[in-house]
Amino acid sequence: MAPINGWKYSFDTASSWLLKVTKAIGEKSHTDISTINFITVFALGNAIFYHHLLFLFAVNTLDFLSLNGILTLLTLFVLVVFASSLFLTVIALVAQRLVKPICMLIVCGNAVALYFAETYQVIFDRTMMGNVFNSNLKEATELFHPKLLIYIFVYAVLPCLLLSRLNIQKVRFYKRFAYLFIVLFLGLGWSFANAKTWLWIDKNSSKLGGRVMPWSYVGNSIRWYHGNYFRASREVILLPAAHSNESGKTIVILVIGESARAQDFSLYGYQRPTNPRLAKAGVVALPEVTACSTYTTASLECMLSHLGSNTSLMTLYEPLPSYLQRHGVNVIWRSDNWGEPILKINHYQRADVIRKTCQDENCNYDEVLLHGLNQELQNSTQDKTFVVLHQHGSHGPSYFKNYPSKFMAFKPVCSSVDLQKCTNEELVNGYDNTVLYTDHFLYRVIELLKTFQQPTVMLYVSDHGESLGEFGLYLHGTPYSIAPDVQKKVPFIVWVSDEFKKQKGIDNNDIGKDSNYSHDNVFHSVMGAFGMRSDIYNKQLDIFNID
Repeated sequence: MAPINGWKYSFDTASSWLLKVTKAIGEKSHTDISTINFITVFALGNAIFYHHLLFLFAVNTLDFLSLNGILTLLTLFVLVVFASSLFLTVIALVAQRLVKPICMLIVCGNAVALYFAETYQVIFDRTMMGNVFNSNLKEATELFHPKLLIYIFVYAVLPCLLLSRLNIQKVRFYKRFAYLFIVLFLGLGWSFANAKTWLWIDKNSSKLGGRVMPWSYVGNSIRWYHGNYFRASREVILLPAAHSNESGKTIVILVIGESARAQDFSLYGYQRPTNPRLAKAGVVALPEVTACSTYTTASLECMLSHLGSNTSLMTLYEPLPSYLQRHGVNVIWRSDNWGEPILKINHYQRADVIRKTCQDENCNYDEVLLHGLNQELQNSTQDKTFVVLHQHGSHGPSYFKNYPSKFMAFKPVCSSVDLQKCTNEELVNGYDNTVLYTDHFLYRVIELLKTFQQPTVMLYVSDHGESLGEFGLYLHGTPYSIAPDVQKKVPFIVWVSDEFKKQKGIDNNDIGKDSNYSHDNVFHSVMGAFGMRSDIYNKQLDIFNID
């Protein structure tokens, strides 16, 4: 069945309808309505006005003209109404006066959620809510567009005005209790009577659940908070003791990229020259690299864990920087981003603090992470130094703000956060300019390391990729099971000094000899670079191991 395109909810239609109803109700100071009728009307209105994306997905996926397709659409509608009715009825059993303010909160939340769902094709699963809660103010403001105010007015202000005009008449407890049974009987009865629709619903549950308002963002916020609180309350398990089988000084710099997808790196075959400097710097681009998540927090936790993608919520192990710090390595973490795990290190430096002493125009961008770093490395008295530079990189949607003007090589560029309003060419141009700037940034890291006459290493790996309109998706954070490859396939670039090659007895041909890599390689490769060994070291995941 061909998907139906263009079936989108109209602002004008919704606004016109709500204004007419509000005007009609406004002729009276208030309109009386019983609690039971209020719940019924609200549940139906919530299903109709805030779930067009849910039903659009179903129509585009189902053979909706068949009997089973029609029944499945009706079942979806019934389930949405059932969930809202059941929740509000339980609230009414406890306190009827809470029903209306809770409904107002719901429409306000739905308005904001609907904006992001329609603008960026966001699916509000647990990982996406984690992404939301881990965003800082700067990232949040980058997502603002005046269209958000329209959504808030049409889908929040007008409905709240309408709800405020309704005077809810309390009903006796036994009637509310009886209504609860009616809701359960009708909802469950319909579901069981149409059990043949369950197969499709179960198959697409992850895609459907993240589109149901407000239960997608409310329920998954609770799930995220519970998981985060559970982990925060657990004691960090220290990793087994490590020892070094190599003497002398070594510097390893791990650059963690942001939203960089391998597809737009010329080192990975992209036709545009987005990596002109790295192409001449003698780097190795590891092939077929897969991120273990589509959002920053989980990806950082994964790549800094000895368990990699097997990291479990049930256990909380010491991350790589803390582990190295505890074993005498000088660890420096500099960040122009967020989302790192709990770290126990001596030198944690945020970009906004470094900028206070940085006067160069490039200090407004990722290059601020290099300000004063050379002197700090020169002053280090420890043999081994591990530096993490966490970039802002290619974080969207304001790609055009992530690089100095001299790196605007690809034009015209998208200069709006409403990415759907930009042409694909403008969007890709803006994004590719961020990759070009990352190329320059990494080259500067390499030039810095070349000033040291000792073994030095640079590892660059992105936390996840990015969608630029493919399959109607933008940004990142799509549930991993359904995320496209552009959000999973990331660059992993390695540079090593001649002194390091001599120490290890390797050359560039020995690095990247396998057919595929992942975030799992980071922890063990850093240990390998320092010549450190312990019971949790896995030489199979060490890219510098040639045994």
